[in-house]
Amino acid sequence: MLYTKRRRLVTSAVAVALGATALAACGSSDDDSDAQSGPVSLTYWTWTPGMDKVVDLWNKGPGKKEQITVTVKKQASGDTLVTKILTAHKAKKAPDLVQAEYQALPTLVSNDALADISGEVGDAEEKFADGVWQQTTLGTDAVYAVPQDIGPMMFYYREDLFKKYGLEVPTTWDEFAKTARELKRKAPEKDLTTFSANDSGLFAGLAQQAGAKWWTTSGDKWKVAINDPATQKVARFWGGLVKEGAIDNQPMYTPAWNKALNTGKQIAWVSAVWAPGTLTTAAPDTKGKWAMAPLPQWTESDNVTGSWGGSSTAVTTDSKHKAAAAKFAAWLNTDGDALNALAREGGIYPAATSAQTSGAFLKPPAYFANQADFYTQAADIAETTAPSAWGPNVNVAYTLFKDAFGAAAKNKSDFVAALNTMQDGTVADLKKQGFEVAR
Repeated sequence: MLYTKRRRLVTSAVAVALGATALAACGSSDDDSDAQSGPVSLTYWTWTPGMDKVVDLWNKGPGKKEQITVTVKKQASGDTLVTKILTAHKAKKAPDLVQAEYQALPTLVSNDALADISGEVGDAEEKFADGVWQQTTLGTDAVYAVPQDIGPMMFYYREDLFKKYGLEVPTTWDEFAKTARELKRKAPEKDLTTFSANDSGLFAGLAQQAGAKWWTTSGDKWKVAINDPATQKVARFWGGLVKEGAIDNQPMYTPAWNKALNTGKQIAWVSAVWAPGTLTTAAPDTKGKWAMAPLPQWTESDNVTGSWGGSSTAVTTDSKHKAAAAKFAAWLNTDGDALNALAREGGIYPAATSAQTSGAFLKPPAYFANQADFYTQAADIAETTAPSAWGPNVNVAYTLFKDAFGAAAKNKSDFVAALNTMQDGTVADLKKQGFEVAR
């Protein structure tokens, strides 16, 4: 079977996560065995809460008609699931379907663990924003997954405290910095926000908004540009605010962070569409006092956001029923009833644009009951998601970020130096695994 030039590059260039050499077998659904007669049984590995209830809708409806039954097997998320998938694939025992975070797709594709399902789901592209769909194609004509949920980034702020201190909602990052300094002058004990290094996705999304593309290819080589001018700009901006004390430097998701949000010591948070759920737990006493706005832009004429989180539904090359699996993946992430159930049972924000302002998203989150247009705004923001560029060792880069930027934030030291550490370590890891890396 023939590959596109890009597919050959990805498959041959990315090291196998388990330490073996990259596989060269074909992963297209053209060699599918769906032509056999009789009922089809599929297994789906996922971590989304309540997915079994969503799948029941399929099994009792479209699946019953198509004689395609899906069984859910709950799994851990993140790197743990990626490793488990690759281990199973090495033994040719991977499930038919897997839930995969967008940044994990290059690793799975390079190991020939995911099938090209463009022939079965290609017409679903129009249901997703360009920047979202691109994450499942890796810049090729192939389609390796169907987008499921996304995390477009936004700006959250205490509406009551902004009014109390006479602050304007920043529309640019320059205004954001000025707002942080203005708040410090008026209320020295408060912080506009904090820079946190314990969730790499936040910084990656901010860099994405600025135009960064951390992993690309040049010929048959990988090119790593984590310390490109766009990301340096982001690092310099946040590092400067931390160093001057205009914002806090404490990590998120700690008791101290929760208290800062709940008491109004921290009055804003750069986050994503899933923030209401976090705020409900972290700052329960401030329900109804927050508002959401688009992420500040680098220039007034820009209208773009980054992405923090999100996952897709992929079909594995081990599946003996790839076409049937692809049919389910498309239904799960484009059908109105399925998407409403995903929102209700799993709490996800759908990647499909039509679902973002219908069904479960006709009313704002309970925590933001004061902002009736919450999901209307969120849908508009999601459409502006910038394209991303993930590579084969995102997990290594993310670990380096946490270590280098964690120390820089704590010590209020040079963020660009931390970025260079992240760049150098990521390149070194690629070379160690046997990759060719372009200068």
